[in-house]
Amino acid sequence: MSLKSTQSRYGSVALTIHWLSAILIVIALATGFRTASTVDPAAKAQLLTIHVPIAILVTLLTVARLLWWLSIDQKPDPVAGAPNWQQSSAKVVHWLFYVVILGMAASGAGMLILSDAGAIVFGNETSPLPEFENYKPRIPHGIGARFMVLLLVAHIGAALYHHFIKRDGLLARMWFKGTDQ
Repeated sequence: MSLKSTQSRYGSVALTIHWLSAILIVIALATGFRTASTVDPAAKAQLLTIHVPIAILVTLLTVARLLWWLSIDQKPDPVAGAPNWQQSSAKVVHWLFYVVILGMAASGAGMLILSDAGAIVFGNETSPLPEFENYKPRIPHGIGARFMVLLLVAHIGAALYHHFIKRDGLLARMWFKGTDQ
């Protein structure tokens, strides 16, 4: 498999970034929602020691993905026969992923900086965690998390629709093995 994408399938770099990002986003969302609903300060701090580094990795992978697409690789052609509205919807959803991820990174960093929780999360301090609800970046961070769930549902739903109903090989283009279609 080629590092770069072809006209009919994604290359190994794009696939690796995609699937690694997907796994890490699910972990970041799960730990983030769990942190928000946890009352015990020690448990909350422990969850944040997972959530924050994972979120940083997602951000770095997103920046790498954008740089990869903008300077090195190009995406495969749309699936043959896909209506314009589906092609446009796919582009919008993908760009929304980038915007939401970067926005959540900014709001998460804002919360850590404004609350001085970074030292607690990264193990340099043992003070109790602040109440994140008291910091304004918490609002867009929470909205972004919920919007990310909606984007994931739409993205996964579309992939499953193409795989099981349209049977047009779209999902095979996003996996490491398979034939070109």
